[in-house]
This record gives sequence, C-alpha cells and structure tokens, in this order.
Amino acid sequence: MTRSRLFSLALSAALLAAGLSCSSDALYPTAATPTPAAPPAAPVSPSLIGDLLDGLGKGALSPLLTCKPQPYAADTALIGPAGGTLVIGPHRLVIPAGALDHPVLITADAPVGTVVSVRFKPEGLKFAPGHPAQLTLDYHSCPLVRNLIPKRIAYTTESLDILSFLLSVDDLLHWRVSGKVEHFSRYAVAW
Repeated sequence: MTRSRLFSLALSAALLAAGLSCSSDALYPTAATPTPAAPPAAPVSPSLIGDLLDGLGKGALSPLLTCKPQPYAADTALIGPAGGTLVIGPHRLVIPAGALDHPVLITADAPVGTVVSVRFKPEGLKFAPGHPAQLTLDYHSCPLVRNLIPKRIAYTTESLDILSFLLSVDDLLHWRVSGKVEHFSRYAVAW
C-alpha cells in the first residue's frame, strides 16, 4: 500500500468521523410541519482518530514501522555447518544446516529505538546458495492500527535507510513477520 494511499485512507476516515459528528438544519427543507431531526450520530472516539493518525504519522513519511521504544536485546552463538538459532529478545534467526561451511561466531542485537530492527555480525556474512537463514521479527509493541496493515522486512543501512525489501510473510495473528536472509546486515519491520 503506497504512502499516499495510506494518507488518503487516514484523511477519509477523519473526514467521515467529522462529518458523522456534525449536523446542519440547512440539510432539511423548511416545511409547514417540522420533521424530527435525526438522532445524533454516535460520537467517534477521539482516541480512535488519534490512534489512526498516529499510526500513519511517521509511516506516511517512511515505510519503516515505528512503535513504542524497543528494549535492547542481544544474543551470540558459535554456529557451524549443523546450523543453529539465535534468540534476540522476541526476535529469532534460524540458520539451517549447510548454510555455513565452518563455525562462525555470530552476534545479533536489537538496538533501543522506535523502529523494530536487528543487526547481525559479522556484517556481510553470506550463507551457502539455497540455504538462507529465516529471520522472524516481532512487532507486538506497535499500535493496533499499524498492525492491521501487512508488514515486510526491509534490508537497511545502519542509519535505517532502506536498501531493499525481503520477500516476507506477515503473521498478523501473532504480530510477527518472517523472511529469508541471504547475508548479514541490519533488518527492520516496514509497511
């Protein structure tokens, strides 16, 4: 979904909510016998509109998902040809058997910040062809409105500039998105 489409959706919802909460006697023609006015519309919760606009706030400018501040998490493991798993807080990286031809000390960390992201070292480490690692990023700390829009994993620079997107599967029920990682760098959740 494009940013302009998301903005249009948010603006339409806000205008609809504002329209529903307003009434005007000018809409009813003057008659000899007055017709009863329609019952007032149910008020739209200001917090719902605020959540919608907040949910699209930075997302309208950047495709990276912004959430509540993320706590720091890290994991380090020596992983070899048999494969292995790193657990970085609520996130997970599964390296399959055959992805590496020798043991490698792998470090992963999820930096503190409002973007759900993880970075891996040694940077640039590549897996054997046909044996990508499976990265799963958890976004449960993000606003509900944002969680209704499908997510994907972005391959980013250290300063979170997007370089490309991974083919991703979004599990909306469990609030996590997964994708295949061919090499190490920094990855983040995006719209």
